[in-house]
Amino acid sequence: KNSPDDLWKRIRPRPTKNQYAGQYYICKDVDQGMECTYLGNCTFAYCQEEIDVWTLERKGTFCRDTLFGGSRKVNLTIPHLLQEHSGTFVFLCEKCFDHKPRMISQQSKENPFTCSHSVSKHTFEENKCLVHVFKDTIVKYWKIRPFNSQVVLDLCRHEVRYGCLREDECFYAHSLVELRVWVIQNETGISFEKIVQESQKYWANESSAHKPQLLNTQNNPECPNLNIKFVCGQCWRNGQIIEADKNRKYCSAKARHTWAKDRQVVLAMSSERSSGKNAKKWISIRPCPLRKPLPVQFELCHHIVTGKKCQFIGNCAFAHSQEEKEIWTYMKDLGIQDMDKLYETLKSKKTEGGKEMSSQAYKQIHLPTDYAETTVNFHCWLCGKNCNSERQWKMHISSEKHKERVFHSEDDQNIWQHRFPTGSLSVCKRFLSGSCPDGEKCRFAHGNAELQEWEERSKVLCQKLEKARKDQLISADDNDFGKYSFLINAFN
Repeated sequence: KNSPDDLWKRIRPRPTKNQYAGQYYICKDVDQGMECTYLGNCTFAYCQEEIDVWTLERKGTFCRDTLFGGSRKVNLTIPHLLQEHSGTFVFLCEKCFDHKPRMISQQSKENPFTCSHSVSKHTFEENKCLVHVFKDTIVKYWKIRPFNSQVVLDLCRHEVRYGCLREDECFYAHSLVELRVWVIQNETGISFEKIVQESQKYWANESSAHKPQLLNTQNNPECPNLNIKFVCGQCWRNGQIIEADKNRKYCSAKARHTWAKDRQVVLAMSSERSSGKNAKKWISIRPCPLRKPLPVQFELCHHIVTGKKCQFIGNCAFAHSQEEKEIWTYMKDLGIQDMDKLYETLKSKKTEGGKEMSSQAYKQIHLPTDYAETTVNFHCWLCGKNCNSERQWKMHISSEKHKERVFHSEDDQNIWQHRFPTGSLSVCKRFLSGSCPDGEKCRFAHGNAELQEWEERSKVLCQKLEKARKDQLISADDNDFGKYSFLINAFN
């Protein structure tokens, strides 16, 4: 209404599969006047009206189903919410959850009056809080605060970008799930106890609808015709093929490297290659791409096929060898998402008689209720990692992978339009004169727009660091942040 643009525009359903919580953006292809590369599957908006409607729908203040003659109220229920966000609702000990760093504990099975923390033993009923648990490649816990007249039915922009320092005192929702629960509570007045019951009932119905059924062995994908080893990544970089010791805690080399999920490498060798002229040539296998939907079949990278080195910056989604293609296909067919699960699956197939173990006779359909909740001493909400000792926790928060998560998020590619800052928060004089020979490698900003973004990026990184230090996700004496150190120090 009241717009100079009188064209009618199609508003597609709001994308919900990737749990995106940031600001919506226009598709770059459409913004440049071209047809979208991912037509039909693009999660970016095609017009401003689409952004406006998606934003209102996410707040819960607009429902397309009620536009023409339907009820004025947004008919949102807990089953509807779980269909959209998956996961489950549980009660956890709030004192443990709010502890710095975060700890996870349920109601104790031995003593239902206390939490399950091995030392603190908080009174559970007085300190319980509602939490939404989502488990995929990592585990995420979203605390749900009670709805009251002071809260605002909108997402907290600080929490989305770098983490809200006000925490429970903030009036805005700190997750999409919390926002949706508030909408439901505002409309129906449903209690937290009822929400947990509805969640349990929902997954009980889903579980009964997907009871394990015996697989047809003729359709069961066979293991690829490959020899496969799980070896120590540090030893592999030194040209050694070293497997784990019998307890799978360390590699069997003299160095005794820790046998961890992120430190092992999968090697494969086809039976044809092992008997031919390229005998005993092991090929490293990268983790199977997790992008969804998965392709009908994996293809070989065209760079590799032509005998060149892959030029893709990041994780190439095309296979880099025939062996990798076979293993990825095998993992896709069996629904295996990581290399640890692959190891367990292959291990279970190896019996003395060469037969499959009975555990492989059933098709597993994992529901949130399948995962037993365990008490852990520390939980990193950034990485979704549980640590059961202080030593393990300190190793985790000092790792490069963890620090990268502190400062980098998947949404960065949508927010930042210019180069990553390269050394100096000032505009390049040679660029202004029209002739900077250093190009992308120049230490100075190429224009005022880039400089403003660099300054904004510095502020955001400082906020992320402040939040991480408050949550004790960074050691107090740790000031080594690699490429991010320059930006953090720029305003200190």
